[in-house]
Amino acid sequence: MNHLRQLGILNPREIIYPVTLIGCGGIGTPTALALAKMGCPDITLMDPDIVEGHNLPSQLFRLQDAGKGKAQACRNMILEFTDRCSVKAMETAFDGSQELSGIVISAVDTMEARSKIWSKVKFNLEIPLYIDGRIGGEIIEVFTIQPSQIEDIEFYEKWLFPDAEAAELPCTERAIIYVGFVIGGIIASQLKTWLKGKGGFYRRRVNFDLKTMTTVTQ
Repeated sequence: MNHLRQLGILNPREIIYPVTLIGCGGIGTPTALALAKMGCPDITLMDPDIVEGHNLPSQLFRLQDAGKGKAQACRNMILEFTDRCSVKAMETAFDGSQELSGIVISAVDTMEARSKIWSKVKFNLEIPLYIDGRIGGEIIEVFTIQPSQIEDIEFYEKWLFPDAEAAELPCTERAIIYVGFVIGGIIASQLKTWLKGKGGFYRRRVNFDLKTMTTVTQ
């Protein structure tokens, strides 16, 4: 792929870390495609779930992907759109026993799963950057954390809580495709800003309400 038109924003050669993306659903599929198209050379996808009919409208799966593993279906989708990305699919849940390194992105849908990932990421010097994407209906939240920095750790852990404390949305208000496109773009942008370093200031927390078009950053 010819990345000429983005070189002033991000040269793919600046992406020197592998990326592990945990979760290949409404957050993970658009994020994976954005990262691959902007030049990430090495992506590992992790998800144990199967593509179901209700996933098709709000996640980047094709009709023929129904019944297939999400990680493998996401890998196939990426490879149809890019030609320089090495993509590995792992059809397993992250349970805390797997080793992680490079940039880690959480695109899971429970706080329990986030806590398991965080326990492996926290103070891990092999992981320079951790990004946690969350969706609640039309509300987006993205945390961008350096997991070896005390200030970042203390900030992020304020936003970890039990699943029982999470707001429960009606089943008909949980997912719509444009929310996934927006959060995938924000995650990719935060990664770019961190990679560029000089002159760039990524936000530890971005909260974007698409209903009201209001944003809070910290």
